[in-house]
Amino acid sequence: MRKIKEFIDGSYLAYSTGNFDKWCVYIIKSDGEATIPLDTDYFQQIYELSLIYGVDKVYGDFVNIYDSTDKDIDEVVLQKITECSLSYRYHQSISIDKLFTTIYMTMISEENYPNTKLGKRIKRLGIYEMLYSQRTVYDAANFMRGMSWKEIDRLCEERGF
Repeated sequence: MRKIKEFIDGSYLAYSTGNFDKWCVYIIKSDGEATIPLDTDYFQQIYELSLIYGVDKVYGDFVNIYDSTDKDIDEVVLQKITECSLSYRYHQSISIDKLFTTIYMTMISEENYPNTKLGKRIKRLGIYEMLYSQRTVYDAANFMRGMSWKEIDRLCEERGF
């Protein structure tokens, strides 16, 4: 496992080999238990944050991370995520830091997927659809399954990304 970010509670986020490549994101709890976050897990957390802080704030913070994402981990971006998490005053900043770092890492995974045509735009489209088109968490995380990359590309372009 390649440890990417450690938190004050002893947990950390890491990349390791998954079913497809070496870019599978793992959440490792302080007791060593490892889990793979699902899109529906972090989409649900984003949705719940949007109910408290507003869609525009949550989506805006996500887009700031999205815009800073490429194929490689950037320590500056990891620090910006930690700083951003402090603006969510009704939540423990560590939970927001973990959430946005998880999403950042999954977008890097998408960017590194072999021969990708869509990369991180897949995550942005799902989150956009959930927050602005009122798709359910499950639907937002899954509605693209079975679509061609050209169809998904068109949907992204229609939304400006």
